[in-house]
Amino acid sequence: MNLLIEVLAFAVAIGVLVVVHEYGHYSVARLCGVKVLRFSIGFGKPLFQWVSPKSGTEWTIAVLPLGGYVKMLDERETGQAPIPAEALPHAFNRQSVWRRIAIVAAGPVANFLLAIVLFSLVFATGVTEPAAILATPAPNTAAAVAGFEGGETVVAVRAENAAESEPVRSWSDLRWKLLGAAFDHKRVVLSAKGADGTSDFQLDLRGLTEKDVDDDFMSRLGFEPGGGKLTVAGVQPGSAAQKAGLRPGDRLRAINGIATDNATAFIAYVKSHAGQPLTLQVERADAGRTQTQGQAQGQAQGQAQGQAQGQAQSQAPGKLEDIRIVPQAQRDPATGEQVGRIGAELATQVPSINVRYGPVESLRLGARRTWDLAAYSVRMFGRMIVGDASLKNLSGPVTIADYAGKSARLGPSAFLSFLALVSISLGVLNLLPIPVLDGGHLLYYLVEAVTGKVVSDRWQLVFQRAGLACIVALSAIALFNDLARLIHF
Repeated sequence: MNLLIEVLAFAVAIGVLVVVHEYGHYSVARLCGVKVLRFSIGFGKPLFQWVSPKSGTEWTIAVLPLGGYVKMLDERETGQAPIPAEALPHAFNRQSVWRRIAIVAAGPVANFLLAIVLFSLVFATGVTEPAAILATPAPNTAAAVAGFEGGETVVAVRAENAAESEPVRSWSDLRWKLLGAAFDHKRVVLSAKGADGTSDFQLDLRGLTEKDVDDDFMSRLGFEPGGGKLTVAGVQPGSAAQKAGLRPGDRLRAINGIATDNATAFIAYVKSHAGQPLTLQVERADAGRTQTQGQAQGQAQGQAQGQAQGQAQSQAPGKLEDIRIVPQAQRDPATGEQVGRIGAELATQVPSINVRYGPVESLRLGARRTWDLAAYSVRMFGRMIVGDASLKNLSGPVTIADYAGKSARLGPSAFLSFLALVSISLGVLNLLPIPVLDGGHLLYYLVEAVTGKVVSDRWQLVFQRAGLACIVALSAIALFNDLARLIHF
């Protein structure tokens, strides 16, 4: 069933993105008076064909659905019959350079517009997200230096010298605001509610480099979702957790006197104390436990790092017990270092909030989120080119299908957000100045607009071959990364 969901979700995602992208080219070409000969979804042998009696465009669905194209009337096309004189004004190559730029750019622009619409729908219909409550930060992190102790709820953020603050409504909202400040190397002020009221905390992000701003930058700053219940979801036979007497359903309250409500921080502490005795404060129900569905923000299989959705154990308030445990030293396959593991599966139930905006605000936020993600994608591509980011960040169709299925199972909001993210990636990718992509053609036309001379066919052929080699190389790397994630090598 999961495989079927992944296949269907992937087909829907690719179909929507390709249709929107190519329809962008098609609509602007028609607006500019260019005759469109074929609108194809997919490549290879046609499965379905229909010719519009009004425009004469052939609409096609082909056997290989990974892409599509719009074929326009063009004198430069080889192997076609001579174009009648009366049809020449409708040929693509006869259009002004600015019209050609508009037609080529329309595809990526359509992808960005789709992302804005999808994000706006998500914001307008509402989405359930973790609340912006902080877990106890690790020592010496930026959050700890700023003065956070854990349990505070961030309600607003502003630049150091700004007069007005922007409200923070959820954990995702906080992450995006800090991401923007990190990219701009700013010092910001976070307003947070704690036990003693609302206080301001200065967070210095000026020392962050482009290399520091990635998917884990919040954790490195010391920001993890908190305010929830960290429970033991399972215990491995023969593990340190079993020997110490940990049981499924136990709620972990503290480790060596440090309050804990987040799986990531707990795992990091255990990993850094291999072979060293630890004292866990555990809340254990006296009688009976009930199973409830929960949002598992962190789940660790034998203290393996990861974030997942899952089942969480909950229990009635019980007595507190101190349990002494010694993490077993094991080799971390990722780093080759000896780390501590206790052999317990963890789950975190974090407080959630339903975030919903009005139509105008949703549209504004949708445009802002699209811009931020597009800028982030461009910077990531740049970092990969100069070697500051790993090429492992490239993903291919297998990974896209996997995430399409996962997001579809999480619900409409997650799938629409995923679709918007991939649409932005497709738009950015096509704008890269690589021949055979839209960005390569735009580069030719911009040179023509500046110099007044068309890039010669000879040079276009040379660049096209180089661009094709780049695309093949990127596709091979993305496919290798897909396979590496699939079989874990």
